[in-house]
Amino acid sequence: MAFVTTRMIKTAEEIALIAEASAIVSDVLALLKDYMTPGVTSLRLDEIAEEFIHSRGAEPAFKGHVVHGLTYPNTLCVSVNDAVVHGLPNNREMRDGDLVSLDVGVKKNGYYGDSAVTYMIGQPSPLQQKLMEVTHEALWLGIEQAVAGNRVFDISKAVQQHVQANGFTVVRDLVGHGIGTTVHEEPAIPNFVPGPFQRHNYRNTPLQEGMVICIEPMVNAGTYKVETEEDEWTVVTADGKPSAHYEHTVVVRHGQAEVLTRHTRIEEAAQA
Repeated sequence: MAFVTTRMIKTAEEIALIAEASAIVSDVLALLKDYMTPGVTSLRLDEIAEEFIHSRGAEPAFKGHVVHGLTYPNTLCVSVNDAVVHGLPNNREMRDGDLVSLDVGVKKNGYYGDSAVTYMIGQPSPLQQKLMEVTHEALWLGIEQAVAGNRVFDISKAVQQHVQANGFTVVRDLVGHGIGTTVHEEPAIPNFVPGPFQRHNYRNTPLQEGMVICIEPMVNAGTYKVETEEDEWTVVTADGKPSAHYEHTVVVRHGQAEVLTRHTRIEEAAQA
């Protein structure tokens, strides 16, 4: 995915606008938690999310977003079980035991917010529970490194080490990003420390006060390798094992990062 090159350090006024969009993102994900029951379809979740976003005077960030000539048709990305990201909503009814990652972006007053959370339909298996916990923990370990004076790869290292120490893998083909007047901006935020032959793709950008970034571990129970399905959007694990995804929009600050998409109910769900 190509990222737009813009001014990475945002003004206080810009951060306030990103925060406004991010608050709507958080509210969408909290609202959808109540609908995560057997029988619900991802298309129904998509309808609920779009209606709510419009009710707040905002627009879905993903609907109509063009990547490599393809236009995304929905408000949500709903990725189930072995789907990692970009799952297209459909009429399949959710079943007890489904692991569901929801990713949503919002545009308001020209600025964007973006977040993702993984929810469970029914009770998780021990593997699903551990996968969700480790991915959520990795997100927060990455956020702890999002402070002025560090570099992007400090975030990457924190995420990768925690994930691999727990026997899981981080996806290499998809990464986090900056955000502002477009949904995907520089810098890229990989969830792994690139090797010497990969560093031409990712820069170890210094983190500075006022940068706004999206940290989003995508963690697989098996191989880190992924494939894209015939719909040209849904990315799945190459071995069919489950994947989890969490994301926050974060402002780089001195001492401690500021999380713009934090919501108590979402965090409680992630820790349940």
